[in-house]
Amino acid sequence: MKKHEFRWTPLLATVLLATALWFVTFYLRWSIFWIKISISSATLAGLSLGLQRDRKIGVRFDRKAIVFGLISGLLLYLIFLIGKAVSAQLFPFAKKQISVIYGMGEGTPLWVIAVLLFFVTGPSEELYWRGYLQRQLMFRFGGWQGWVLATAVYTGVHFWAFNFMLIGAAGVAGAFWGAMFWRVGNLAPVIISHSLWSAVIFSVAPLS
Repeated sequence: MKKHEFRWTPLLATVLLATALWFVTFYLRWSIFWIKISISSATLAGLSLGLQRDRKIGVRFDRKAIVFGLISGLLLYLIFLIGKAVSAQLFPFAKKQISVIYGMGEGTPLWVIAVLLFFVTGPSEELYWRGYLQRQLMFRFGGWQGWVLATAVYTGVHFWAFNFMLIGAAGVAGAFWGAMFWRVGNLAPVIISHSLWSAVIFSVAPLS
């Protein structure tokens, strides 16, 4: 990527759009939550691919990427499992807020949730949040600052849920996947990690 290819306008425009989409997804209660988050994520992914159509986005699904993605996804699930136990001891409201998170998609069959998360939401979120936003910010500000800024934006858009536990979870997960992408420079294991983690934690083995 050449220096003159970095542009603030499209980057900020996508952040504003992401903020609006997450407002519709998390704050407005109409429609089905899992459909909304899938459409929102896919919209951002499509834009990120369009904005980077003239350059490689760095997605290599080789054996190393698959193994790393699977192990990291399970590791993040373990981190959240421990985090839930610790949070329950520290915050009296933790259990209730976690229940609210799972209640957002109430009524949707678990297999539908798993399919959407694994094949749509997980890959789409990574294509935008790490594959476009963090990549651009790391190029502009360097690895460390780019990672911090991207994680802050990813965490911040979840503010619309008005749920401390969900915002905290977004911060932890965003920092985890952002660090992965910063470390390996390959989006494939991050996509696998996100897709596996989200499908497991919301449909296969929920922490509610």
